[in-house]
Amino acid sequence: MSGGTTFHFVTGGIREAYERAMEAAGNSDVRVGGGVHTIRQYLADGLIDEMHLAIRPMLLRTGEHLLSGLNLPSLSYEIAECSTTPSSVMYIVLRRQQQQNLHQ
Repeated sequence: MSGGTTFHFVTGGIREAYERAMEAAGNSDVRVGGGVHTIRQYLADGLIDEMHLAIRPMLLRTGEHLLSGLNLPSLSYEIAECSTTPSSVMYIVLRRQQQQNLHQ
């Protein structure tokens, strides 16, 4: 693919996909793409180190809720950055605390 992106289709679940992506990436970052269901699985398993959210208030009829039912503090996530714009967009960076910092 143009730009050097390679796609691999994995049927063994998120753990298999995660392990294969980390191995392929070496020292580079791995980004998770997918819908709400996919992201929720990775968050619940603590496999996302950092997540950038851009939130703009609006009313939706239906849809999947990204964070509903996930206790992010108990999963070691914290708000690392938060800012807003004059157009009411909120930017939030969620970051998973490193294991050695959890017991301080």
